[in-house]
Amino acid sequence: MGILSGNPKDEPMHYGEVSSVWTASTTAKGAISFYQAYLNHAGDQDLRKLIQDYIDQAKQEVTELDEILNANGIAPAPIMADRPKANLEDIPVGARLADQEIAAAISADTATGLVASTQAMAMCIREDIGALFAKYVAAKTVLGGKSLKLLKDKGWLVPPPLLVKRPDTVKV
Repeated sequence: MGILSGNPKDEPMHYGEVSSVWTASTTAKGAISFYQAYLNHAGDQDLRKLIQDYIDQAKQEVTELDEILNANGIAPAPIMADRPKANLEDIPVGARLADQEIAAAISADTATGLVASTQAMAMCIREDIGALFAKYVAAKTVLGGKSLKLLKDKGWLVPPPLLVKRPDTVKV
């Protein structure tokens, strides 16, 4: 029986897995901080609920990823303290992030997270870590769908140029 057979949790992590897990954990910790700041700036209740969903997902990722790091003797990055809650009316209008800005930033972050999670999943040789990243891809896909729906419903989506007139096709 080889070193890479049996229980995946007993297998060593390769350097790419270590880097991906550590980076994903650190990124999720930063996301929690940013999303908490977004929550302070958001006025739309649907957006606030979506931001809380993102915070909950990021916290779950931190817990699971740090558990893997700790189990393998790798020190995770420290987590930042929770941001204090702020009253939206206390933030000056010129300094306040607009709801559509927040929604667009979260959507872009989701796209980046999907690419990173998919890349990490694809290079894993430990099935448990690959499956964890696959779970994050699924969760981010669901959140991305909710974000897109919110952007469309609220009229905040700025689409790229649309191809309204299609070229005539030649039938053979």
